[in-house]
Amino acid sequence: MSQAPFARRLLTITASERYGPYIVHRAADPDGPAPAPGQFTMLSAAERWGGGDDGRPFLARAFSVARHLDGEAHYLLEDVGPGTRRLCALEPGEQMWALGPLGRGFDEPREGRRAVLVGGGIGIAPLVILADTLERADTPASAIVLGFRDSERARAARLIEGAVLATDDGSAGHHGPCSDLLAAELERDPHAIVYACGPPPMLEAVRSLCAEAQVPAQLALEAGMACGFGACFGCVVPRREGGYLRVCVDGPVVDAGELERVVEPGGAERVAAA
Repeated sequence: MSQAPFARRLLTITASERYGPYIVHRAADPDGPAPAPGQFTMLSAAERWGGGDDGRPFLARAFSVARHLDGEAHYLLEDVGPGTRRLCALEPGEQMWALGPLGRGFDEPREGRRAVLVGGGIGIAPLVILADTLERADTPASAIVLGFRDSERARAARLIEGAVLATDDGSAGHHGPCSDLLAAELERDPHAIVYACGPPPMLEAVRSLCAEAQVPAQLALEAGMACGFGACFGCVVPRREGGYLRVCVDGPVVDAGELERVVEPGGAERVAAA
């Protein structure tokens, strides 16, 4: 699994695409190591990165790599605060600093198990590259379940072909949480491995369902990260057997069996890390 050197590189945005409130930045990254599905990159704007009323710069933000094709990296972003707002405002031709790929990604399916992908909101990002990877390996996902707040956000489902949708308000697909669809899928055929990323309540529902059905699951945890290298302990979550996992180095992908339950990681502003 690729790990970035302790040096950031300057990327130029080549295109931006909007999916409701989400935006996908494509950036030229010819020298970047190929990421494994589930790994992330620390991103910051090359210019005007922070400041504001108190004059302090922003910390870099962690984002899952959504795709990495032909020397170009794709990142799915949402404006949820000052730092992400600045990144979302970048336009083609502007630049951002990137440090990555970092962290631990997904493991491939084993024991003949079929892959079931479950994503919530901006947490679909690492599932995009995972779906691509499984397709290229001739082991495509047997089911892809994506949940969003509403139909505007559900536009991002276009990034993954063949997804079944759920929305909280019922404006697209199933009216209810995506865990409803997962439960039906596991009841139909439990010989599966589940790959999931999304907000903690969604991941806890996935973890609980899989534990009850005795289905293995790999969870990409979302967390605000200050460093990305495990130095600051700002993104820790408790282990089942005691102690803590650092999401940035022990994850962001962890085996569901390592967790008693999924909790909100400690740390800075939660963004699209996984």
